[in-house]
This record gives sequence, C-alpha cells and structure tokens, in this order.
Amino acid sequence: MIKTLSPTETRAAIDAGARLIDIRDVDEHARERIAGATSLPLARISDLSQESRPVIFHCRSGMRTATNAAHLAKAAGDAPAYILDGGLDAWRRAGLATVADRSQPMEIMRQVQITAGALVLTGVLLGLFVAPGYFALSAFVGAGLMFAGATGWFGMANLLRIMPWNRRTTA
Repeated sequence: MIKTLSPTETRAAIDAGARLIDIRDVDEHARERIAGATSLPLARISDLSQESRPVIFHCRSGMRTATNAAHLAKAAGDAPAYILDGGLDAWRRAGLATVADRSQPMEIMRQVQITAGALVLTGVLLGLFVAPGYFALSAFVGAGLMFAGATGWFGMANLLRIMPWNRRTTA
C-alpha cells in the first residue's frame, strides 16, 4: 500500500529531491499544475522511468491516485512511492502555489458535461414548449452517455477534442 503525504510533507519531499508525477490527462495538466510536476497520464504510467529517488503521484482530488494505488506502486518499481493526499485541490487549500494557464481550454470531460447537460435541457424545454418530438434529443444524448459508459468510446469527447478552442493544449 502506498503511503499518503500531506501537501506540506510533499513540498518538503520535492525540495529533498522527490519526483512529482501528475497522473491527470494532458489537458488538465496544461490548465493548472504544480510547478515541477511531470505530466504522465494514468493511461501511460507504465512509461515512468525507473529511478531510485522517491516518486509522489497526484491527481486533482486524490481519487484517481487512491483508486489506482497498486498500479502506481508497481510503476514506481523499487523507488519509494507516495500519493499526495487530496491531490491538487489539497495543495491549493494548503496555500501552496500552482501554475495556472487559463488561456488553455477547459478539461474535455468538463466540456462534455456542460455540452451534454445543455443538450438534455434544450431537448426537454423544446419538448415541453415547442413539440414533443424534441424529447428525442434528450433520449439521444442519454443513449450516447450509456453507450460511452458501456464501451469506453465517447463520441462527444472525441468531437470536442478536435474543436478549434481545444487545439491549444500542450503536453
């Protein structure tokens, strides 16, 4: 089991030479990150270079790191591995600085949530006030969300990724 470190313990460990690995997606890292953190999304965590110095993993809230703790420990190899308790959110709450670039696009999953919610609401409102056939829009979005959950393929996210405002994300 990987031990957790508080934000202040993490800061001290980084100052002592520990590596900080951000397991969030590249778009999340580009928008806000802890200075010096290396972006290595969870899907690519097996690419982590093996070193002897301690490695500290973090995500936004600590949920992804906690859920994937065994996988992260394996990726760290023989190096001591830790998790930043509470993730980036706890880091900020502790008053520690982050590097934020608000010119970067909002995270894809937040865009998906906003878009899906807007489409469902539009379908319901049009169905109530214009014609009942518009309820099909809400049903279509709901079916798409169910399909995405069942298969792991999310057409709306793929479509949003290629939109012009999302092309600014850097690795």
